[in-house]
Amino acid sequence: MAEGSISPLRLLDDVVAAMGGQQRSGQHEMVRQVEEAIGNGTHLLVQAGTGTGKSLAYLLPLIAHAVKGDTTSIVSTATLALQSQIVNRDLPRLLETLRGSLPRPVDVALLKGRGNYVCRHKTAGGFPDEDDSGALFSLDGDTAAPHPAAGPSTPLGREIVRLREWAEETETGDRDELLPGVSDRAWRQVSVSSMECLGAQKCPVAEECFSERARERAGKADIVITNHALLAINAFEGLAVLPEHDVVVIDEAHELHDRVTSAVSGQLSGALIGAAASAARRHLGSNTDTLAAAQDAFENAFDAQPTGLMAGGLDELQELALVQLRESCRLALSESSSDGSSQSADGGRQMARSRLLVLLELSERMVAAGGAGEVLWSSRPSTFTPGSGYSAADDSSPATISIAPLSVAGRLRRGLFEDHTVVLTSATLAIGSEFGPVAGSLGLTGEGAPSWTGVDVGSPFDYPRQGVLYVAKDLPKPGRGTSGEQLDELEALIKASRGGALGLFSSRRAAEDAADALRDRLDVEILCQGESSMSALVKQFSEEPDTCLFGTMSLWQGVDVPGTACRLVTIDRIPFPRPDDPLMTARTRAVAKAGGNGFMNVSATHAAVRLAQGAGRLIRSHDDRGMVAVLDSRLATAGYGGFLRAALPPFWSTTDRATALGVLSRLAETQRA
Repeated sequence: MAEGSISPLRLLDDVVAAMGGQQRSGQHEMVRQVEEAIGNGTHLLVQAGTGTGKSLAYLLPLIAHAVKGDTTSIVSTATLALQSQIVNRDLPRLLETLRGSLPRPVDVALLKGRGNYVCRHKTAGGFPDEDDSGALFSLDGDTAAPHPAAGPSTPLGREIVRLREWAEETETGDRDELLPGVSDRAWRQVSVSSMECLGAQKCPVAEECFSERARERAGKADIVITNHALLAINAFEGLAVLPEHDVVVIDEAHELHDRVTSAVSGQLSGALIGAAASAARRHLGSNTDTLAAAQDAFENAFDAQPTGLMAGGLDELQELALVQLRESCRLALSESSSDGSSQSADGGRQMARSRLLVLLELSERMVAAGGAGEVLWSSRPSTFTPGSGYSAADDSSPATISIAPLSVAGRLRRGLFEDHTVVLTSATLAIGSEFGPVAGSLGLTGEGAPSWTGVDVGSPFDYPRQGVLYVAKDLPKPGRGTSGEQLDELEALIKASRGGALGLFSSRRAAEDAADALRDRLDVEILCQGESSMSALVKQFSEEPDTCLFGTMSLWQGVDVPGTACRLVTIDRIPFPRPDDPLMTARTRAVAKAGGNGFMNVSATHAAVRLAQGAGRLIRSHDDRGMVAVLDSRLATAGYGGFLRAALPPFWSTTDRATALGVLSRLAETQRA
């Protein structure tokens, strides 16, 4: 077969014929739109509802593109779950089905950040432990460690032993292949960040490096599967962590803005400065008096800073403290480079230098924040008290200063859209029929913005017949915490549906409080996020038709439970950003200052996308039936309610409580019959 004859639509026909099924609604149109975008080099935003089969719809054009030339395409996802699904299920199955339809094999590679792989040099003792307390064999609260022959005596120690044994057996070194998983603290004992890595030129085991092998495979692949964070680093930091590529498909694109923001944000505290000084003293042999003085100056300058947005920027004392820190880091780095051992493959030395570099970059960035369009804010840890939950941050505790860009639109435009053809897809990209709000946040609107097309290929589901939207119009406006009226409403809804409820809450405490209260009122089991691993909770929820599951944002976006087990989705309140979120506050003010509606452009748009994600948990297959119940009356009564409802699937809707309870009762009877 000639390579030029490959057509994604023909490949779709081959796949459908081989699998003995029918094309899903919207799938053909999405394949056509993605093929056209790649061919014309134009950007595409495509909304594809749950059940469309959007992974297949963009993978087929990428496969066709691969066999027509020698270029590499990138697929970026927000979640590890989707990344794993594409690499381990979707693409292998697809390529096997198309084996006779393609002129040559298509190579696929998975690439993650360096910290996701075991470092062989570290497991061989080339780096010091992150935890200096002897985590492997220490006893909690006991300074006398047992003889190593007795084995590790703490859960952390046992995790590290298992990690080191696994590191000798694994072929990929990929953390996600270790089952069951381990804590972040344990993983840090066997991994390094990109800055801590010695690099291929210095590392004595570079040829065995799992991360380098993954990058080598990616450099030869036709299609590379990665994540939004690595995509952001490649685009913004000037680091070629991804191979050269001409096409980028961004799945779960509704998450791109927040993931990019997170990837380019930074934090600075007195404790971090102290840790860097300690590492410099131990591993570089540096005189750290200037760093200690810089730490004191930082703490004196910032510890009286109130928690929240630093709208006025730095004061004179704070700026001087950051300049002092910057110069102290430069001096320590200069001394360590001129001591004659800069070529040493010393992991401890590299870790110490990397910490100094981070402090240097952050201090420089914070000093320039006002003129660079970046936002600063102060935060302090909350404390957790059993029975009372999390308390407000204590302004007497040490401050952490954070920095993030006011907008990532310009960076995305320059780093991503200028030099690549980009396809962005999600089940929730448009609000109503408008792609503008999401496109604007990504840099695709305004003067000098590149051209793009937005298309909604719909969903194969009959939402008006399969689902009901109930808005509890008569409930009082939500206040702090879960109200008694909301608990009464939840109780009535779950009783009518006889369980099978996925309860989505705006906070962990709200979910826990509701679970505790309703366990005393209902005769169905209620699981709550945090009581077990997420995978175990979702598995039990999906296997037990009357069990309920309560939780927070990871459930709003990460649960796929088709069938009768999930027949009621409840949402406690509209998921607006927290009113004290400093970055959202700054962005809202910036939009208002420019003459726009800050609330609608920032808070309402944020809420609409997340509300749609939560409601999308209900209908996951053609046979699903159920109800989404929103316990926030503002969705029905507030002026912005119509804007938010436009983002939801077109369910049949009601605000009448008796009607809603009757629907759930009849549904429960039907499903038990």
